Amino acid sequence: MTSSEPPAMKAAETGTAAHDPLDLAKFGQIVLVLQGGGALGAYQVGVYEALSEAKIEPDWVIGTSIGAINGALIAGNDVSQRAKRLDEFWRRVEHGGAFGGLSGGTALGAAFANLKTLTTGVSSFFRPNPTAFFGPHAPLSPETAAYYSTEPLALTLAELIDLKTLNSGRPRLTVGAAKVATGEMHYFDSRDMRLTLKHILASGALPPAFPAVRIDGDLYWDGGILSNTPVEAVFDDRPRRDSLIFSVHIWRPHGPEPGSIWQVMTRQKDIQYSSRTLTHIQRQKQLHRLRHIINELAGRLPAAQRDERVKMLASYGCVTTMHVVRLVAPALDGEDHTKDIDFSGLGIARRREAGKADTRRALQAKPWSGTFDPLEGFILHEIEPEGGA
Repeated sequence: MTSSEPPAMKAAETGTAAHDPLDLAKFGQIVLVLQGGGALGAYQVGVYEALSEAKIEPDWVIGTSIGAINGALIAGNDVSQRAKRLDEFWRRVEHGGAFGGLSGGTALGAAFANLKTLTTGVSSFFRPNPTAFFGPHAPLSPETAAYYSTEPLALTLAELIDLKTLNSGRPRLTVGAAKVATGEMHYFDSRDMRLTLKHILASGALPPAFPAVRIDGDLYWDGGILSNTPVEAVFDDRPRRDSLIFSVHIWRPHGPEPGSIWQVMTRQKDIQYSSRTLTHIQRQKQLHRLRHIINELAGRLPAAQRDERVKMLASYGCVTTMHVVRLVAPALDGEDHTKDIDFSGLGIARRREAGKADTRRALQAKPWSGTFDPLEGFILHEIEPEGGA
């Protein structure tokens, strides 16, 4: 396996030993892709914890919404502090009280917990915007037209993220947001610009709950409304590089047929926010195979026929290989369409442990270390949750 670029970091810098038992040294970069999904983002914490305990640190983190927040907590801290800052953030947004939560508590307890979230917010994350409750037609500024204010989140992140470290490029951070005026997806990338907390807040500004964020004169909403699984940022990056990509999905594209309106609402939300994941995967597999075919065909041409036009056409080919390890959060007992606001201690803990367990199994199996068709530039490795849930 070859790459047009050298590895992003030396083995010692990424935490991998000279004798690499996970065969990671052959990859140009380790990428962590984090989907959006509110409280479901606790699963991503477990994924990072398992990678960290294996001495694997990402060279590039890409996220939308809660994935952007978790990504910023990783990129915005030194290696020794990342797990601590993630833990502190999720401790602050955890709901206390006697009602428990959706995952493992009673249905009545879950209802009360959700009602509390909707009416009072989450103290370190968001709080109700009183002016919004005058009605949907009440005149508000574009930056306040939402049911909640995310000022508490801005204060929390300011305490837990060091912007100098975040912009150091170790790791590179990319967050996705939707431009309100044009409906286009936009990626803010620490490789190309200086990121601020505004960029993180914009990526998580899910309407109509949270207000749009203005950056350089333009309004942005949560990138999840356009692409909640921002893995395409890796595939479209230039120059292309061999990559091992841990793509963390917290919404499930597969699920049972619903038998009630309540179940319909749950299934609809899973499908909506999984963002046509399977379609994107198939498309990328096709594109990468074509790039490898172009490269092989160009290599078979005699040197005399390789004029400038042929060289230009050959540039559409590549020899890089993307191994995508797809981790999908399991469905927990009792969860429904309100699972993304389940900030209960039990719900957070169970999702976090599931992320850690799934990632440990992936690292033990190391499916990327096999022998593969050289024409396949995109190789998908599905990691099923324990028990297949």
